[in-house]
Amino acid sequence: MTEFTARITMPETARRGDVVPIRVIVRHPMEREITAAGLTPLPRRIIHSFRVTYAGEEVFRMALSAGITANPYVAFTTVATETGTLHFEWQEDGGAVHRREARLVVT
Repeated sequence: MTEFTARITMPETARRGDVVPIRVIVRHPMEREITAAGLTPLPRRIIHSFRVTYAGEEVFRMALSAGITANPYVAFTTVATETGTLHFEWQEDGGAVHRREARLVVT
């Protein structure tokens, strides 16, 4: 299994009520099952869901499929409500779950 790497780009601070841009790129092969004659079958490894929570609320959710390219890039916004941690979670076929966090300080 290859290592999972996520790069989360967002401001460290924001004022209450500001719209906060968040960009995420994930290094993941999004491997599709190989079934060609003469080749060794590989299990499918595709991220099928991505969700983000902030201040106890879900602020972003995305369903992914086999049509998504390797190393998917996602950009979205949320509104700064309080100082807290954004929790990022990716789930892939086979049950693997990858988590990362980023802190936002609201002034």
